[in-house]
Amino acid sequence: MILLLAAMGFMYSFSTSNVGDPWVVPAKYKSMANPLKGDKASIAEGKALYIKHCKSCHGKEGLGDGPKAAQLKTKCGDFTADLGPQTDGALFYKLTEGRDDMPSFKKKIPADEDRWSIVNYLRTLK
Repeated sequence: MILLLAAMGFMYSFSTSNVGDPWVVPAKYKSMANPLKGDKASIAEGKALYIKHCKSCHGKEGLGDGPKAAQLKTKCGDFTADLGPQTDGALFYKLTEGRDDMPSFKKKIPADEDRWSIVNYLRTLK
C-alpha cells in the first residue's frame, strides 16, 4: 500500500507542471498596436525599466532564470523563445494587468508609454 501511494505521488509530480494556465488576453489588447516605434530611445528606456522591474524574475537575458524565479509558484516565461506569436498588445496587457506571481505594473509603471517601451525592449531579446 505504501509503495502504491509513493508510486502514485511520483507519477503525479510528472503529470503536473508549474507553467500555469495560458493567459486569456482580451481581444481589444490582442489587436492593439504599439504606438511607439521600436527606436533606440524607446528600446533604451524599455531596457532600463526591464532591469529595474523585471530582471529579478525574468533574468538579465529574458530566459526566465532571474534570482527570484526559483521562489515563484509558476515558471517565468523565456522571452527569447515565447514572444514570437504574441502581439505587442498582448504583451502590454500582461505587463499592465499581471496575474499569479506576475505583478500588475499599472501602479509601479503608471505611464503607458513606459510599458510600451518595455514591449519594444522585449522584442530585442533573442
